[in-house]
Amino acid sequence: MSSPKRLWLKHPAAIFADNADNGVVVENGKIIELVPTGQQPKHPIDQSYDANESIILPGLINCHHHFYQTLTRAYPTALNKELFPWLKSLYKVWANIQPEMLSIATKLALAELLLSGCTTAADHHYLFPKQLEHAIDLQVEQAKKMGMRVMLTRGSMSLGEKDGGLPPQSVVQTEDEILLDSERLAKTYHQTGDGAMIQIALAPCSPFSVTTELMSATADLAKQYNLRLHTHLAETIDEENFCIEKFGLRTVEYLESVGWLHNNTWLAHGIHFNTPEMQKLGHHCVGVCHCPTSNMMLSSGICKTLELEQHGCPVGLGVDGSASNDGSNMIAELRQALYLQRLHYGSSKVTHQKAYQWGTQGSARLLGRTDIGEIAVGKEADFALFKLNDLRFSGSHDKLAALLLCGGQKADRVMIAGQWRVENGKINGIDQQQLIHQHSSLAQKLYEMSS
Repeated sequence: MSSPKRLWLKHPAAIFADNADNGVVVENGKIIELVPTGQQPKHPIDQSYDANESIILPGLINCHHHFYQTLTRAYPTALNKELFPWLKSLYKVWANIQPEMLSIATKLALAELLLSGCTTAADHHYLFPKQLEHAIDLQVEQAKKMGMRVMLTRGSMSLGEKDGGLPPQSVVQTEDEILLDSERLAKTYHQTGDGAMIQIALAPCSPFSVTTELMSATADLAKQYNLRLHTHLAETIDEENFCIEKFGLRTVEYLESVGWLHNNTWLAHGIHFNTPEMQKLGHHCVGVCHCPTSNMMLSSGICKTLELEQHGCPVGLGVDGSASNDGSNMIAELRQALYLQRLHYGSSKVTHQKAYQWGTQGSARLLGRTDIGEIAVGKEADFALFKLNDLRFSGSHDKLAALLLCGGQKADRVMIAGQWRVENGKINGIDQQQLIHQHSSLAQKLYEMSS
């Protein structure tokens, strides 16, 4: 359903924005007016939506995910393990993923995110066995159908077991294959400017799965096409030890040696940095994506979010892979971030407003976007609307706080670029039960292929 030319989202129960207590006005996919308390819009209105039962947030932004992993949630051989043994148990399964499986896994992950209030998602796909050489093309197709904004990162693995890396040879590619496909994707799909729906970034998987030469060459290619760079870094102590043993460097030293220390880089996890490393990252405005649920599930540690910010690093949020979360729920991830960081810093230092900021403005900065992540005039009309009508919310008082503290799970409405993509808790144009059946059947097929 298309939005009318000029729409007023009026009288929200609460809104995460300044001077907009009486709502926002949208026209041609952008926010054109904020309406303060007790006032009416200054612009003539074609239609209004009464949001008096809704909490309005900027569309949530997920900065790190692995869509394909929805096929291997709660996988038997991967249970109760830390990162390296967890990866080793799953690499051989993921090597069998077929094109249809990736397409449907992407569709389901995007649907799950959308229903949780997420309007923009970055996916880190780094598996390119022979049958999946055009993996990113499949993801672009699904993102366009879903109508979501995506930053699809062309991941890579070139350092297999025989050369001292972690992944098996069946899932690694040559550096020439990786760089040629990265350039093709940049030329074919990457959009620039405000309102971009499909963007490409370059994302070698991690120091333990790519060569130093590929890290450097990827940085050069990203600079040539003005693309962002992304990788996993400092997720575990095992990774730190690997870098020291393999390269003679700690993770941030390694990052600096391959030309990655600049403001077009954002990192997933970023847990095990010391103070000088955080200072160096902050000096170069390198972003860090906090992935609380995954970090707890794999017992990786707690990201030092407030210290990173104090030193100048933008901080955002990601759900991470659906085999280490094991879900793709962005509003739930904000709650996890709130509570895990309170455990580290104390309740008074990590407010619910801070969690909202990480999942919106902070995440937008990580992706290099200035047009999303905030409800302000001139920004894209991306909104997540939540109702507090479940049992869990009964008796709550501060509505904005209650959405996180009482455990909100599902958006009632979601708008992207001025278009309603979710209405009354359902995604327009998607048969959810059919999608679940199709996806679960393919997940079972993958299990049987890999057993």
